[in-house]
Amino acid sequence: MDYGLWTIDKTMQAINTLPAGYHFPAEWAKHTATWLSWPHKEASWPGKIDSIYPIYAQFIKAVAEGEQVYINVNDEQMKVFATSQLEKQGVDLSKVSFFIHPTNDAWCRDHGPAFLINPTEKKKLIVDWGYNAWGGKYPPFDLDDVIPTRIAKHYDIPVYYPGIVMEGGSVDFNGAGTVLTTTACLLNENRNPHLNQGQIEDYLRSFYGVEQVLWLGDGIVGDDTDGHIDDITRFVNEDTVVTVVEHNKSDENYELLQENLHALNKMRLLNGKQLNVIELPMPDAVIYDDMRLPASYANFYISNAAVVVPTYRSKNDQLALDILTKCFPDRKVIGLDSTDIIWGLGSFHCLSQQEPAV
Repeated sequence: MDYGLWTIDKTMQAINTLPAGYHFPAEWAKHTATWLSWPHKEASWPGKIDSIYPIYAQFIKAVAEGEQVYINVNDEQMKVFATSQLEKQGVDLSKVSFFIHPTNDAWCRDHGPAFLINPTEKKKLIVDWGYNAWGGKYPPFDLDDVIPTRIAKHYDIPVYYPGIVMEGGSVDFNGAGTVLTTTACLLNENRNPHLNQGQIEDYLRSFYGVEQVLWLGDGIVGDDTDGHIDDITRFVNEDTVVTVVEHNKSDENYELLQENLHALNKMRLLNGKQLNVIELPMPDAVIYDDMRLPASYANFYISNAAVVVPTYRSKNDQLALDILTKCFPDRKVIGLDSTDIIWGLGSFHCLSQQEPAV
């Protein structure tokens, strides 16, 4: 089968700036759809991939209550299998569409399209960043790398190529000109070693339509992405974040999360207002085969109808759900057991990418 776009050389098509008026909206802004890539790589869930499908389908069911769900699959056989899994969980299949867009893995937050909108002109475009599987850790990634361009081709909308590596899980937006990220990830030499912090900020401003970049430090222990922001700190409105904290001083996450908390408390937004910081607990450590997994309540996904939160059979599950319920009074907050999904080193936010309405 000829997949054509596999061989696209995005570095040769790099474009320095977007048209004026486009920006990447906050996740709570209205969605047209949520994009997913059906999980099929057994190496990402060694010995467990079959166990994740019921919860993955329940996640889709929750999202589909308020928007369309678009799923990338490798072929018709995978579509049939996916459909059967969704039917078992009672998913409304009228809200689900499949696209034959072959992928290497399931982490659509990082390899999926970055949709930017121009509300004045009622237009949208896609930014197709470079993708190298978190610093080349998990080859091959050639199929994942061209997913945004496949989707842009389907919609027949413009696609722009910054020519550098960037992952959706490394950035979080307030929809009012500010993006939050980490030095541990974006300044890691395995991403863009030829760029310094100021140059990376220029790319963020140019290709996400933001004005301000706020930097935190390290991510949580066990995070193979080198410190994605979506495991530690998330905007819940224009001037408020939730950030995970560890209360056990002997835990290896304690100090680094305290440093992030202190940094957040010093931050100011574009209007000079102090950032409102809400603390979110960490779950009990989730360990498989003597390895600490990056379990975090911050990896929630904000859909039109619900906020889907990973839970971990921990004593802190309900406390986290209660805190997030107060943060999102206009949406249902749903906890879904992510104990098996996190074996893949990510959860619901890592698996999804929103397509904003315009």
